[in-house]
Amino acid sequence: MKGKSVKKFLSAVLVGTMTASLLAGCGGSSGGGGSEDSKDSESDKAASDSGVDLSGVEAIADIGYEGDPIELSFWYLQTRQEGTDVLTEVFNKANPNINVTVSYYDTDGIKDACKTAAQSGSMPSMWFNWGGALGQYYVDNDVTYDLSEYGEANGWADLYTPGAMNLVTLGGQVSGIPTSYNVIGVYYRTDLFKQYNLEVPKTIEEFESVCATLKENGITPMDTAGLNGWHVMRWIEQFIEYEAGADMHDELQSLSTSWDCDAVKKGLERYERYCKEGYFPDGFITASPDDTYMAFGMGSAAMDIQGQWYDSTLQNNEVTLENVSWFPFPNETGRMSAFAEMNQFNKDLSDEELEAAIAYTNFLFSNEAAKIYPTYYNLPLPRTDADPVDPAVNPNVQDMLDTSSENGTFTITDQAFPTEVADVLFNNQDAIANGETTPEKAAAAIQKAIESYQSK
Repeated sequence: MKGKSVKKFLSAVLVGTMTASLLAGCGGSSGGGGSEDSKDSESDKAASDSGVDLSGVEAIADIGYEGDPIELSFWYLQTRQEGTDVLTEVFNKANPNINVTVSYYDTDGIKDACKTAAQSGSMPSMWFNWGGALGQYYVDNDVTYDLSEYGEANGWADLYTPGAMNLVTLGGQVSGIPTSYNVIGVYYRTDLFKQYNLEVPKTIEEFESVCATLKENGITPMDTAGLNGWHVMRWIEQFIEYEAGADMHDELQSLSTSWDCDAVKKGLERYERYCKEGYFPDGFITASPDDTYMAFGMGSAAMDIQGQWYDSTLQNNEVTLENVSWFPFPNETGRMSAFAEMNQFNKDLSDEELEAAIAYTNFLFSNEAAKIYPTYYNLPLPRTDADPVDPAVNPNVQDMLDTSSENGTFTITDQAFPTEVADVLFNNQDAIANGETTPEKAAAAIQKAIESYQSK
């Protein structure tokens, strides 16, 4: 950190936020950018338009900053815009000398925008990112703030869950504030399973039998989309977990054993076979993974491999959860892939800017904010004091997290892999599906990319 004042200020903010949350009563209106009068009118409109009680977040929004005006920029996901817009206006109104402006991107758009900005020296004040190799890029290129000192001084080891902290600690430094911890399972349509007398598969043989029955009846068994690679990857990493077993898969994910091996080849052969048998949607290679909920929601696809946020995604897109449940992929280890999300901060922020940016993040990802907009968060928050998930709102979440705790997890592949290696995997996924390469050649190509990366 740049000075002791930062630690003192942020400690006060955290204590103030926690105290206010305990004492929260009726508060004022929400707010936005511009003059104080314009903030009042915009915040009143936001509160009215949102149709929700904002008193809980209004009570904790004021961080007590009275210094020179601060302008902050934040890049975030467009799927969470509605709630974030209202909450940001609340924060801006409560802090008239701070103005946060949020820009929104889709999942892959934000990856491209951040990487381009890092290369051109035009990063925002703070940005949404994932842990693992995706976040590592900004550490390696020296553009993200090292929060290690602040985290140690303020007891982050006790404040945030160990799994989340491990996944945002990159290159020996705390590279961001964890905002979610996620695990991946197979969501399925219970009505389709009932219609065709199917049971939740416990073995991979049973899984293939389910797929065959669904295909015979005109239902796409396995929903997926190949654009940018990561959704198809979720299925493939489960096939590799099955073939390799837990210990060897961990070695593969850490790049300490060769990917040009039988386990990877067999996993890719299973993927190739499923492609040929039509278990995936027609034309999936060019489809957007942000749209898989459509076929799943309409019942033309029976299973989608997603994280616990899918409860919220479906509801936000007017898909009820009455006929939706989940199961862990039957990979014989029981393990589920896991990853973290975080906010990272520009290393060139001044002390005052950093103070304000972290305070805004603490506010946006508070229990009070998540209580108002539960479907815009990957709940529960990765904090030891997080409110429990309401099963009436998100019925599958806690079961997924409990199962992952009991069975164990492995790091999701695109966070385990450096970007240049993940790109080779994604390209070969497409090539296998299109009949342009073989599993054997793909495994060799991935290992070659790993060796090239390791030789740098």
